[in-house]
Amino acid sequence: MYKRKRIVIALGGNALGNTLPEQMKAVKTTAKALCDLIEEGHQVVVVHGNGPQVGMINNAMAALSREDENQPNTPLSVCVAMSQAYIGYDLQNALREELRKRGFMRTPVVTVVTQVRVDENDPAFQNPSKPIGHFMTKEQADHAEKAYGYVMKEDAGRGYRRVVASPKPVEIVEQDAINSLVDANKIVICCGGGGIPVTLQGDHLKGASAVIDKDFASCLLAKELDADMLIILTAVEKVAVNFGKEDEKWLDEMTVDEAQKYVEEGQFAPGSMLPKVQAAMDFAASGEGRTAMITLLEKAKDGILGKTGTKIHI
Repeated sequence: MYKRKRIVIALGGNALGNTLPEQMKAVKTTAKALCDLIEEGHQVVVVHGNGPQVGMINNAMAALSREDENQPNTPLSVCVAMSQAYIGYDLQNALREELRKRGFMRTPVVTVVTQVRVDENDPAFQNPSKPIGHFMTKEQADHAEKAYGYVMKEDAGRGYRRVVASPKPVEIVEQDAINSLVDANKIVICCGGGGIPVTLQGDHLKGASAVIDKDFASCLLAKELDADMLIILTAVEKVAVNFGKEDEKWLDEMTVDEAQKYVEEGQFAPGSMLPKVQAAMDFAASGEGRTAMITLLEKAKDGILGKTGTKIHI
């Protein structure tokens, strides 16, 4: 029997484009794919990446501080908050329009600006490795280190870039509000870019210079929402082992144990497919009946119907 599901969707960067005009165009395609699922009766919660967008905002705010000495440097956590709001605006606008075209005249879509708590003792803070922002010369990098306290690293002969920590998410601060909205059948966009990274300092949530992986944040959200499925949408239709080799194999499904074996073999690239597979494994192993899927945006509906994608289960 066909069962309608509560689904957390993690949108990859290809769902949003790299510039403002690209994003406005891309979200229309994204909205169609998401509305295919909503039209089937599924309860959809959306998480998105923000790599190009937060980099653009960070660059713009850094340029402002260079031009006006009275403007302090903008913390990365604030840049993430800005990206959540403007990406959410475009997504909810496109979703509302597509829903109305399909006859859903009163379906509310809402973006929740979401803080995600990380552990200030997470070892990732001792080894910042996630590059953000534009390339700099050695002189510019030295200035950024002295003026702003940035950690700068040389990047494959292309120049210097700021690197920040990528700690694991511990708690979604607005989880109760998200639960209430989802339970009330609203379409919720939240945890954008993995969430605004904060650490708990007494009663104060302090913004952290970090970027949270959106796939791990999506996994935590899906568990807290008691979702049936976590769908991670990326640039490939299925997950492959021996990728790019003569014996390359595209996988229809894998158990958590099989996936762990592939991880230990180094089959998945760090910073690319590896976190997606790890997040999928974590969710699938977290409760009976929970499954994860990795596939293309436009194949999400076919994936739920078992026609494509890579399914991860216990």
